[in-house]
Amino acid sequence: MSELIAIITSPEPAVRNRSLDAFARAATRDELLVECAALDAFRRRSTNLYEQVRALFFLYAIYRFHLPTKEGLPERGFVDYAGYSDLLQRRFEEAIDRFLAAPLSDTTASALATAYHQLAFQTLANQVRRSVRSVPGNQWMFRLGHPADQPLRIRPELLAPLDGDGSRLFPILHEATPVRMDLTHSGWSDIFFLGMDFPEGARVLNVSIDLAVRGAGDEKAGAPKPPVEAFCRVIDKPVLRLVSVDLGARAEITSLAEVFDFAKDYLGLLKAAVIAAGVVPPGMEGADQPLADLLARLIRPGYGLEIVSQVNDIPKGSRLAVSTNLLASLIAVLMRATGQTAALTGPLSEAARRIVAARAILGEWLGGSGGGWQDSGGVWPGMKLIQGVEAGQGDPEFGISRGRLLPDHTILTHADVAQATRQRLQESLVLVHGGMAQDVGPILEMVTEKYLLRSEAEWQGRQEAMAIYDEIVELLRQGDVPAIGAATERNFRGPIQTIIPWASNLYTETLIARVRAEFGADFWGFWMLGGMAGGGMGFIFAPHKKAEAQARLQEIMSETKRLLENAVPFAMEPVVYDFAINERGTFADLLAGPEALMPPRYYTLTVPHLLRRDRHELSPARRVELDRFGTLSRSQPQLAGMVQALFDQLIPQSAGATEGGRTLAQLLDTHGFDRAQHEQIRADLRDGHIGLAQNRLPVRSRIEDVRDDEVTVLHALAETERARLRDLGMDALRDGAVAVISLAGGAGSRWTHGAGVVKSLNPFSRLGDAHRNFIEVHLAKSRRVSHMVGRPLPHIITTSYLTHEPIADWLARQPADFYPGPLLLSPGRVIGLRLVPMARDLRFAWEEMPQQQLDEQAQKVQESLHAALIGWAQSMGEGSDY
Repeated sequence: MSELIAIITSPEPAVRNRSLDAFARAATRDELLVECAALDAFRRRSTNLYEQVRALFFLYAIYRFHLPTKEGLPERGFVDYAGYSDLLQRRFEEAIDRFLAAPLSDTTASALATAYHQLAFQTLANQVRRSVRSVPGNQWMFRLGHPADQPLRIRPELLAPLDGDGSRLFPILHEATPVRMDLTHSGWSDIFFLGMDFPEGARVLNVSIDLAVRGAGDEKAGAPKPPVEAFCRVIDKPVLRLVSVDLGARAEITSLAEVFDFAKDYLGLLKAAVIAAGVVPPGMEGADQPLADLLARLIRPGYGLEIVSQVNDIPKGSRLAVSTNLLASLIAVLMRATGQTAALTGPLSEAARRIVAARAILGEWLGGSGGGWQDSGGVWPGMKLIQGVEAGQGDPEFGISRGRLLPDHTILTHADVAQATRQRLQESLVLVHGGMAQDVGPILEMVTEKYLLRSEAEWQGRQEAMAIYDEIVELLRQGDVPAIGAATERNFRGPIQTIIPWASNLYTETLIARVRAEFGADFWGFWMLGGMAGGGMGFIFAPHKKAEAQARLQEIMSETKRLLENAVPFAMEPVVYDFAINERGTFADLLAGPEALMPPRYYTLTVPHLLRRDRHELSPARRVELDRFGTLSRSQPQLAGMVQALFDQLIPQSAGATEGGRTLAQLLDTHGFDRAQHEQIRADLRDGHIGLAQNRLPVRSRIEDVRDDEVTVLHALAETERARLRDLGMDALRDGAVAVISLAGGAGSRWTHGAGVVKSLNPFSRLGDAHRNFIEVHLAKSRRVSHMVGRPLPHIITTSYLTHEPIADWLARQPADFYPGPLLLSPGRVIGLRLVPMARDLRFAWEEMPQQQLDEQAQKVQESLHAALIGWAQSMGEGSDY
């Protein structure tokens, strides 16, 4: 029997948890090929999903990392084009069959690795999706395909004006939800697949917290409160009105199709909540009935629903699971409003919390995203242990996976963790947002991969993380806050960075070093929140130092950000939070009568639009609401600045100046902008003379491979010839006839998702005892060659208008002996101005050029985004200056 199949299928943990790397290092090329054939046959016939997935990851790793290192594998080969097309269209099985039929080479091994890797994650996603749909409480929504089938009804408490109670404002149901912070996630163990395959290792210690930005507002306004809020009310118009206050987005939806159009605007999360809560059940996707028919059945004919979300002072990428808890908050308020919970107001029951968590997972899947099951922890109160559970008889996962999709939540009572301990933790912990925003998705993929392969160091790190979890739980029971700080930092330094070295970064390490140098023994430890450091973070201090530490951390973070902001992706200015443990979880109250108003920022967003309309165009309820709001804005102190805020919205200030106070025109002139050429490009683009469709060779063009006699393959030369060429090069170096050029004009906008940092300055990896950027690596190589030849090697760095000043500033901060030879900057003098793309070019790129198909739901979101971008280009003016 295959040794690797025995590892996959063994019931014994000691065998099942053996590392692939250990086997593959000792195996020969032929032994690996035999194992690959056996694994491929095994994964095709196995009915166990998790055996299939692990076999796929073994195949991926062997073809990607191990076979290319073995003697006898040809380096050159061809990728079957039909197989490549299958890969783009997500026909993974067909692609694998074609690649296996081709002669094996380094090239085909790479293609096979890609196909196996993508098939493995697709298989995982399919299983999680099936589990989400089969969770009790979710199943009924997929069976409804017509508005007449909708069983839900709005609670009568929300229809008070229609029932003659004398009020003129529709009541507002308000949900306030804390966010979650995790003392430890046991090595990202809440990833769905990991929790379903290794439930005994899936354990998280999670705390629900309220927040307030330190120093914001007066004493009362600045007190910590739930940072996530959702509002729901009936409106006298048969539409679905969605408003995101913090994103500044609003829309009135009139069709079912638009509810499922997630990327059309910034309201995708609210749409996902509407669907996941069952207001517009997922089974109605594709139905062509009017949305008004569904609303008439849900409420009454002629009426609709308004849903508003508001996140206070927390940016994207905070590592506090804001988006998941906002989704859960929206789902909770809609479930309450439609009678799916026993309580309209107050806390939720445990059963309702579990349904909300399951629906939040469903909503994330609908929106094409997803995190882990601990992220909805803000729905529960206080401190809780969230633990994976083995699937049992009656569970939808039974017989498919070892663990359930949803974990169990054990709330730690005051008998478990004393109130004094909770208070000491609050008095010692300084909670911050470092300002960085990073996509944690690739981190979670790597964690899954390393778990499935049982990579040796990473698997040992996971065992250490599990032990630290037990230690922190016990320390909480004992009330030993200094030891908790030491344990959370040991977790960060040890298991977390063993599993994923990129969990840390230069910014975080600089903060920790400066804090430790300044506070010494009064700094008890660092605490990483969520998937990676740089956003949400905790620093634990002796209580008598907390106030000083809060002030100094704000200064230290701001100073460090200024040093690194051209090299590291920041989303906002760092902030220090005041926080409090939330002992209620998500909580609702009903705003009725004169109090039935939305938050002030809602009116800042919506009133300017309403003021542009005639009063008679507004609905009666809208007029009453605005009259009441106007009265309050003249009498309530918290609304004192509303008139100025509305005026600023109606007549925004000019934004003519850009960086350094210079206008765009001045910047263009400084960098050599050719206006005549720019206008010619615009005219050619609009006239169709240039464009993506024209950017190809004529059909009659002849394309040939480079011939062998046109390329010199160095390792194929005789040793004497290689030595002769090397001596020629060394002589040229000694004679000063050679200089090195590093191209450093680019911004890393792709891998930072638009942050636009200077790529060459990004400290991308820890090498030795420090994080290094690309320039340091390039100069280190030149420095080494200089030592070898005994002569300083001139090094030239080419820059662009985006990168020249940041690179010059960074070099000026280095010590005098940083580089021993001539080091020159060569600034570029050519600049262009972007144009809004032509709709025909966008369609050509997305509809005619080969494109990588995404997972089913993600593909829907991407197609929606493409349609939105085409509409944006047409509305902005195709070919106009961007």
